[in-house]
Amino acid sequence: MTRQVSRRELLAGTGIAALSAGCLGRTRNIAGRDRPSQLTLEINAPPADRDPNAIRIARHLAENLDAVGVDARISTLGQTDLRRKVLINHNFDVYVGQFREAEPFDPDAMYGFTHSRFVAEAGWQNPFGFTDINGVDELLASQRRAEGDDRREAVADLQRTLGELQPFTVVAFPDPLTAVREDRFENWTNRQPLSVGGLLGLERSDAAGGDADGNTTESGDETVDGGTNETAGSDGTADGGNETTDGNETEGGLIDDNPLTDGDEAGDAATLRLVTTDERITQNWNPIAAEYRRYGTFTSLLYDRLALVDDGEVIPWLAADWKRVGDAGIEISLREADWHDGEPVTTEDVAFTYEFLRDTSMGTTESPVPTPTFRGRVSAVESATAVDETTVRLTLDDVNGAVGVRALQVPILPKHVWEERTGMATIAGFEFDAETTEAVVTNNENPIGSGPVRFVEASPEESVAFERNPDHFLVRSADGNRSAGDTADPLAGIPERFRGKPAFDRLEIEVMGSDVAAVQAVGDGRADATVSNLGPDSVPRIGREADARLVTGQSGGFYHVGYNTRRAPLSNPRFRAVLASLIDKRTLVDAAFDGYAEPAASPLAATPEWVPSDLLWEDREADPVHPFVGESGSLDAETARDRLREAGYRFDEEGQLLAPGR
Repeated sequence: MTRQVSRRELLAGTGIAALSAGCLGRTRNIAGRDRPSQLTLEINAPPADRDPNAIRIARHLAENLDAVGVDARISTLGQTDLRRKVLINHNFDVYVGQFREAEPFDPDAMYGFTHSRFVAEAGWQNPFGFTDINGVDELLASQRRAEGDDRREAVADLQRTLGELQPFTVVAFPDPLTAVREDRFENWTNRQPLSVGGLLGLERSDAAGGDADGNTTESGDETVDGGTNETAGSDGTADGGNETTDGNETEGGLIDDNPLTDGDEAGDAATLRLVTTDERITQNWNPIAAEYRRYGTFTSLLYDRLALVDDGEVIPWLAADWKRVGDAGIEISLREADWHDGEPVTTEDVAFTYEFLRDTSMGTTESPVPTPTFRGRVSAVESATAVDETTVRLTLDDVNGAVGVRALQVPILPKHVWEERTGMATIAGFEFDAETTEAVVTNNENPIGSGPVRFVEASPEESVAFERNPDHFLVRSADGNRSAGDTADPLAGIPERFRGKPAFDRLEIEVMGSDVAAVQAVGDGRADATVSNLGPDSVPRIGREADARLVTGQSGGFYHVGYNTRRAPLSNPRFRAVLASLIDKRTLVDAAFDGYAEPAASPLAATPEWVPSDLLWEDREADPVHPFVGESGSLDAETARDRLREAGYRFDEEGQLLAPGR
């Protein structure tokens, strides 16, 4: 007899009850249910007070796994511990999380995420241990080489193959929800207000149309050339997206108890105040630490990239210009820039960065220790060489222009700081399962970058403060001062909206206890915007705040269920396909995300121009690849069991799925 799991049961698993913090596994009294023969799967997810959407997805999957005879246990971990467990130690069965790219991205992001060459490495690259099946590696390599229709065809085949094999299951693309107020800063973008481009594009409302010094500038966007037109089509984010951030405080707290008024002192008026529920940015400023960086807004403000991509526009950033040289080279001219400690940025720093990201031990270990982030991008670069004081050459590994642009989007590091961090390291109280270096695990206190903001001070788990970098090329060159006869524009390729920026003198981020408290701070005028993505439960609260408004955009950071394919039965794609069919994505979007998300079957759904029509969700009620087993909100458990039997799995007389070999 078919057992249906009712919509009421399912909504209970994804509703308000799932918002309670702490380990949900404890509430299920699972200790007494251990049965040696039954298959047990642990689902790892962040706690509800850190990511209510993830825990709702985890609970939804656990409920349906239980219904088909799997002993599913939910284990909640803080974001940092969860990422160490999944991304570095690979010690998991199943996890629920978000892909690290915040904005819609180029298909080459899938290279690092799924290529088998990264199986043994730590970080966001292939955390699933997914090995080459049905030519995935070749499709990934092909889309790197090909151009035009040939690339589009390879990308379409790649999506179909990943959909069939399911190393991870795409669930939904959430709408980023941010609360902002506009009485002190305006021009909040509706796309990604807390991106690098979004924050640098802000204007002071008390000097509308002017820069941070009150100087009048022209507004509007420019078409950017900078020698990059041939390589446009990158992933739309400066370092893989924008980071969920957190805040720290100055003495007595960064945010005053009283709302800001028109009578605030000039210093207060020049301070951009943000609030977040995620405290990680108050403790760690390491741009290459996988367990801290999901997105990279604030580390991207500290560390310049050679190129910035804002709303699909490729902008030469620390690179003043670049050009292709021969079949495999990019020759880059650097802008004049300084590190925050006053040392000049050199081409040696750029060449060092690419070598360092490939091997943070710099050849001192038997095998390289690559950075856990940016690995896919750096893998496109065979070598980096300082040609002279202003020119550096990258030799690419047979890649097209779009992949070449992605290779320019890594944080440039000061050699004189990071070359001392090549030794083997551990974190007190935490063991890594593979060799790692000090560079990978350091908190990077007092970070020295070259970006438009520089670090001031922090109180861990409470607040952080940054200040405008007056020596940054955006500011230093914005006044147009040039020697007689020099007609070259030192900000060539930089859109007018970024010249002379940022518009704030100080940036303060404070940690709040909840989304509601964060929205309240914005409504009361004690903050200008929220940072971490708000849950849909906060939307009504924003509507009740007269001076706050809701900003939504489009996210590339899709929620997904990741499977450790190193372990049986998760190593079997037929088993993973059944698990994918237990996820009712449409109901999850309605119930868990309150409609502020789009269900999807492809990891590229945020860039639909890359998705073949047979994988587009559009107006479908069911997943086009692995439809939910049952009707909306009601699991057909018996049909799911039949599919498991067809895949070669057995059940005992009580309906429990037997572990492999039992």
